[in-house]
Amino acid sequence: MKILAVAEQRENKFKKPAFEVVHTARKIADQTGGEAIALVIGSQIQSMAAELGGYGAHRIIAVDEPRLEKYSSTAYSKVIAEIAKKEQASVVLIAATAMGKDCAPRAAVKLDAGIGSECIALKTEGSDITATRPVYGGKALTDIKINSAIKVFTLRPNVFASGDSSENKAEVEKAEIPLAESDFSSVTVETLQASEKLDVAEADIVVSGGRGLKAAENFKMVEELANTLGGAVGASRAVVDAGWRPHSEQVGQTGKTVSPTLYIAIAISGAIQHLAGMSSSKYIVAINKDKDAPIFQAADYGIVADAFEIVPALTRELKKITGK
Repeated sequence: MKILAVAEQRENKFKKPAFEVVHTARKIADQTGGEAIALVIGSQIQSMAAELGGYGAHRIIAVDEPRLEKYSSTAYSKVIAEIAKKEQASVVLIAATAMGKDCAPRAAVKLDAGIGSECIALKTEGSDITATRPVYGGKALTDIKINSAIKVFTLRPNVFASGDSSENKAEVEKAEIPLAESDFSSVTVETLQASEKLDVAEADIVVSGGRGLKAAENFKMVEELANTLGGAVGASRAVVDAGWRPHSEQVGQTGKTVSPTLYIAIAISGAIQHLAGMSSSKYIVAINKDKDAPIFQAADYGIVADAFEIVPALTRELKKITGK
């Protein structure tokens, strides 16, 4: 079995999900006696592609040409499909990022392949793969099997392990896929960032607030604590549904999955959907006045106290240490 892992890069830098996809491909290859092949698409990316050997790729294929510098849903999906056919890959793995969600279905159509999207687990049984994915707005999980000859799976970021980079080397092969101008009918011209705020999905420290903060204006103390620690602001689904914070900050199965070194949950009770989005954090600190709140079951450190008292005090002490 050959597993093709599409390693996403932006401005010639790999995103963390790229390593997660490659590492997952290697795990499947080890379990099935197969081969993990990493695919990198872009311009002047052949030298950086070698890094993927340290995350488990047996081989690395670079499709490197100037017109692929900017993301094109039509061109990228064609490249993925053509490489999958050429390599006779049985499985194609793509991160469920904005780019992955856009091009994976297009590639699947070209491959006449079934697709499992937003997967949070993959289990191999011989040559069969069972994927687990959330349904009903994250309220339930379902297991699916794809019966097509080629199977495409998108993997939810920050759920699958990326492993630690090793010194393993893998051969980088340059492949050429003939692309006509019609293949570039859709091209990203410019990517604009709405703000300079850290993305919760990529931040090493996340400070999240919940409905227990009572009002949108009370999130100022969450922002202040996050700024003091150099972290990102997160929010529970109830907070986002109430319109207090934007959906881009929502942590949970219907929001973003995070895996920072430090996650601080303030006035968050800990519904199962929220826990699923942050339980892989290395250290979890919970602040809640309800000692029976489910969040404490997932926390490494718990503070049973009124957030309106403890958070400002904690911020003051941390400012003395950080000098902010």
